[in-house]
Amino acid sequence: MFNKLAAVLLPFHRRLLSASSPVTLSRVRRLCGSMETAAVRCVAGEPQLTISFRMDGNQRHMRREQDEPLGKVLSRIACNQAKGKHKAKKAKRNAPQDPPDLAVVKLYYVDGGGEVPGTVLNAEAWLDGTVLQVGDMRYSVVRNEPTFTNAELPCSLLAGFPVCPKLEVEFGELEHCQFAWYKETEPKHNSVTASGDADSPDHWTETGRSRVYVPSNLDIGRRLKLRCTPKNDGGRAGPPVDLLSPTSVEAGPGVVTFDERHAYTAEETAWPRLRAVSYNILADIYAQTELSKTVLYPYCAPYALHLDYRQNLIKKELAGYRADIVCLQEVDKGVFSDSLTPALDAFGLDGLFKVKDKQHEGLATFYRRTRFKLVSRHDITLSEALMSDPLHSDLLEQISTDDTLKEKILKRSTALQVSILEDVHQAGRKVCVANTHLYWHPLGGNVRLVQMAVALRHLSHVISQLQSEAPLLFCGDFNSSPDSGVLQLVTEAAVSRHHGDWRSRREDSPPPPPSSSPWAADLTSPIPPLLSACGPLAYTNYVGGFQGCLDYIFIQPPCMSVERVVPMPDHRLVTAYTALPSVAHPSDHIALAWPRRGCGQSSIVFQNGG
Repeated sequence: MFNKLAAVLLPFHRRLLSASSPVTLSRVRRLCGSMETAAVRCVAGEPQLTISFRMDGNQRHMRREQDEPLGKVLSRIACNQAKGKHKAKKAKRNAPQDPPDLAVVKLYYVDGGGEVPGTVLNAEAWLDGTVLQVGDMRYSVVRNEPTFTNAELPCSLLAGFPVCPKLEVEFGELEHCQFAWYKETEPKHNSVTASGDADSPDHWTETGRSRVYVPSNLDIGRRLKLRCTPKNDGGRAGPPVDLLSPTSVEAGPGVVTFDERHAYTAEETAWPRLRAVSYNILADIYAQTELSKTVLYPYCAPYALHLDYRQNLIKKELAGYRADIVCLQEVDKGVFSDSLTPALDAFGLDGLFKVKDKQHEGLATFYRRTRFKLVSRHDITLSEALMSDPLHSDLLEQISTDDTLKEKILKRSTALQVSILEDVHQAGRKVCVANTHLYWHPLGGNVRLVQMAVALRHLSHVISQLQSEAPLLFCGDFNSSPDSGVLQLVTEAAVSRHHGDWRSRREDSPPPPPSSSPWAADLTSPIPPLLSACGPLAYTNYVGGFQGCLDYIFIQPPCMSVERVVPMPDHRLVTAYTALPSVAHPSDHIALAWPRRGCGQSSIVFQNGG
């Protein structure tokens, strides 16, 4: 009978198979009727392929060498099937039985080309539309179909906040996948497993068909389900996956600090305008310490310090700015990969991560892929660069005269993330995006001065030697007040040895030396004075024991200019729960965001057109 089937398909499949079109594949499946599927994953450059199919009620997964002859795989399948039947009969009758005869196991070309010879190598044998015969069972072979390799819903769901699934697809593209969201028909106040009535279609009501879903207040108390179907750009679809939320939707916090700010960023920008965000999002490894809970943020409700809760707020806030470039500090490794990357990818941004040495947090830079593509990266650890890069040999020689200062600097794992981005619409139109988080200690002004000197030299080298026409956008948490030496070095391109920051010291350090001490030096910047894009601000960090301006976005005039800035949150919102972080704000810092869009304009314009 199988040969008759192959003969019927003779005029069709091999001729169509070479095109590998979705029409071809769907047609083959129709011709093969209700045949089960044998999924084959075979990637060029990998030594093995994987064959997966269901046999005797169990899912079988076989890993075989790509350059192995097909006959060996078929013999193995036959032996496995015989062993399975023998064990089943023995268990049923509880007595030794003679091993059953080996089943007929063959691989056929559907187009009537007959049996695939056993000498053909696996990589060339297991093609789309071939048919695997195992005894009386037949399987349609599907090779490298779009498949989700990772699919998860977040643990915390809040009404009014976007739910962004974490999805990774192979042999497909997320932008081509299909999505269908459902909510429970009746609210469930207790978490139940996906069984019983949860499997019934009547249990679910469809609520959306986009990749991201924003629950409403009507969804409170209900779990969500997402059915996602992987597809590629040619329309070929793989097996759908159903994701059930582990918890029900909960009520959101109501008014948050960034709602009014989003009114100024309701639309995306277009050339020559650019919108950027800089934000210290408060790493979870710091938020969950006993010091944070009892000393730094005792006023913050414990659940509002929890990562799952804060991530809801952070994702909504960042998405609402519709920025072209986002520079983040204090980003946990897991937060970058498991939360921010899938969320911001869904909103059109690609991300880069630079972890601090021997740390679990670092810097992240995201950019809108419809506007930019990544040209190159030039990330450094500032202390390592100071020690090893000849660019800084004179600076290293100067600070080596003071062992205390040198030790403090070299102990720091402070990083500088440098990304060269190019406009996807015009080749050669580039921007150098720098992102950093300088040493935090209030008495570490001298350390920060040296760190900034190293950063500016590195940036000057990158721009002049590698990307001479790229203007500089420098974002970060500089842990420096407007009257600090760091700000003077950046905005005036020079700082004197007499600046007070050179006399900074830790409380357990010896008394500061006079201003003529070797650890004080006149510093100059190789980069002309930069402009603070957001202007003077009363504070960007607001906690119970401190309020001050520590975060900045610097731009390079005359290549860039400022038209408008997204206003900071109303002070009453910032202090509604005493200080930050709070139920209404996820970090102890406030995001800097420019531009605001109004009257057809936005805050930053490249004036030189290139």
